[in-house]
Amino acid sequence: MSTFRAIRIDKAETGIVAAFVDFDEADLMEGDVDVRISHSTVNYKDGLNITGKAPIARRFPMIPGIDFAGVVERSASPAFKPGDQVLLTGYGVGESHLGGFAQKARVKSEWLAPLPPGLSPAQAMAIGTAGFTAMLAVLALERFGLSPQAGPCLVTGAAGGVGSVAVALLKKAGWRVIASTGRPQEAAYLKSLGADEIIDRAELSAPGKPLGKPRWAAAVEAVGSHTLANALAQTQPHGAVAACGNAQGLDLPTTVAPFILRGVALLGVDSVQCPMPLRLSAWRRLDQDLDRAALSAVTSHIPFDRTLDVARDIVAGKVRGRVVVDIAP
Repeated sequence: MSTFRAIRIDKAETGIVAAFVDFDEADLMEGDVDVRISHSTVNYKDGLNITGKAPIARRFPMIPGIDFAGVVERSASPAFKPGDQVLLTGYGVGESHLGGFAQKARVKSEWLAPLPPGLSPAQAMAIGTAGFTAMLAVLALERFGLSPQAGPCLVTGAAGGVGSVAVALLKKAGWRVIASTGRPQEAAYLKSLGADEIIDRAELSAPGKPLGKPRWAAAVEAVGSHTLANALAQTQPHGAVAACGNAQGLDLPTTVAPFILRGVALLGVDSVQCPMPLRLSAWRRLDQDLDRAALSAVTSHIPFDRTLDVARDIVAGKVRGRVVVDIAP
């Protein structure tokens, strides 16, 4: 039987154990397409999965990695043929289905998207779930009817993966961007992406009032808990907040005041089970709208060997922007 290199996580008495292994191809899960993976990326969820800080994996052993890009090796689906370049984000890969921190994956064809023509596999993974989520949040604000003429847009967790791409996308679309971060040393980095104003996350992370002074027309909110509550409380009348993260917590300690007194909308963003038509639309917009220089500025590259270290760093808040993992030997 052939084997390939992968990261495997197992559940032990001491917690989650993650290690590089030679994984047997015979142990891959059901799927009608085999992909030779060239690139992946480290998302915050991957860090939680590998460190065991949150119960991400639904089965053990598990290969983590919620994103990957590569080339089709085998296909029993008419949608793809050997040699096609594809990418995958979400659908429970790396959680309930063996994931992308490996040299090979076997998945369902309906989970795969063709690689956009203007993106390389490495660029697609520089975007990854984080950048894809940022684009979904921008699309949600647009569907709600908001535009840059309505006022500024807040981005929380701005130096992270979602936030960095959101800042770049919003600036390209003409928004005035207010970036919230707990890392003041990243101010120059955020301004280089297009942030017009930097605020300390402490302004939003503590318990606040049911309503505050209106400060922004829209928000891409990637933190949750009190930060989301304060973002809502300070949104202008008939504005909207696209919520896509829970780094601060799953709770939402707010009141109905922003909704019934200002008509503020809370827009949920789901990148895992996002329907394929919307998924493809988001990737088209990313291919079209995301400035390649900005994408390069938010991206660093690591060899496969460093994935475990970076996964721990991202949970500790030590990672800026996006990290592409070069899987191919």
